[in-house]
Amino acid sequence: MYPLYQLLFADHGLSAAQISILFVIWSTTAFVLEVPSGAWADTYSRRKLLVLGALISALGYAAWITVPSFAGFALGFVLWGVSSALISGTFEAFVYDELAARDCTDKYAGLLGRARSASLIANLAATALAAPLFDLGGYVLAGIVSVLSCLVQAAVALTLPEAPAVEPAQPEEDEPHSTTTRAALSEYWTMLRAGVTEALTSRVVRRAVPLVALGGFLAFDEYFPLLARDAGASTTVVPLLIAVIVAAQAIGGALAGPAYKLPATTFAVGLGATAGLIAWGALSGTAWGFAPIAIGYGVMQLVIVVAEARLQDSITGPARATVTSVSGFFAEVFAVAIYVGFAVGSLWFSMATLVAALTIPVLLTAIVVPFALPPAKNSVPAEVSET
Repeated sequence: MYPLYQLLFADHGLSAAQISILFVIWSTTAFVLEVPSGAWADTYSRRKLLVLGALISALGYAAWITVPSFAGFALGFVLWGVSSALISGTFEAFVYDELAARDCTDKYAGLLGRARSASLIANLAATALAAPLFDLGGYVLAGIVSVLSCLVQAAVALTLPEAPAVEPAQPEEDEPHSTTTRAALSEYWTMLRAGVTEALTSRVVRRAVPLVALGGFLAFDEYFPLLARDAGASTTVVPLLIAVIVAAQAIGGALAGPAYKLPATTFAVGLGATAGLIAWGALSGTAWGFAPIAIGYGVMQLVIVVAEARLQDSITGPARATVTSVSGFFAEVFAVAIYVGFAVGSLWFSMATLVAALTIPVLLTAIVVPFALPPAKNSVPAEVSET
């Protein structure tokens, strides 16, 4: 459904403003739950949360195809937002701590990059499959396959190894259940405070958190199918154009490991070029404009994965998932701002103009990268960090 759901909404009578409101509902749900779910991941089985997140996203897709109306679409996005909050931060912390248990954290950047690329390659295959599925069974068949893919995701999550966590002291068997509940809540609030405190007080982490939230700027890819339609592409061609972008992102993610130790100025220049490429492609008014957009998205994916890896290396406290979720919180805030901007801006400006305008925050981010990106692990920082 990834390259089709915006068209599903439009074909059921929703305007660009209404579609943007749905995106706001989606991101608002995610950012409200982002940090609390991170603290939950620091006190509960992360593997089980990954399974639960996949199952909830399956319910979201099912809502879209069974109740194809604004209310049904909104329900689907609420479920998708809950799923995103459960998985975001949980996955990164899960992988890092599993590597730490094996004394292999130096492999994190490469592993995360390959995982992101594998995800995008699966996304690419699904995107390419969307066109024939749509021709064969319309939006309903594409939605059914999407539900099934989420069930496969849950099954894969069940197979992940999970190193035993250090268990908190358990109350005596004769103590009431309320004592156990209070202990669990106390642990939860302890982790929540620890994660938020580190995100706010550690100089390196504090700078890196909003930089990693750069992923929120990718929110305007939700409008690419509508941009492609404005450029004259048919519904069956749109998935192919989106596939080009996804392929470029997969390549960018795969290069994150080798690029991990490049100087920050290199990533800053790359982001500056990204802004120009996306703006140029959007304003071209043709399907060929998706080529520079794809290159820009590939570079942005590379920068995001490297920033995520360096953030994980910078976290020293016990609440890794919570700190990561703080970054996810800011990403969702950025995404909501983009959706609101589209909802209001669509009343006066074309889709191409709006996409081009939203590259300005990307350009501004490029300026701060040299100051905000944490140093690579085992490298000497440019200045002495505060303790």
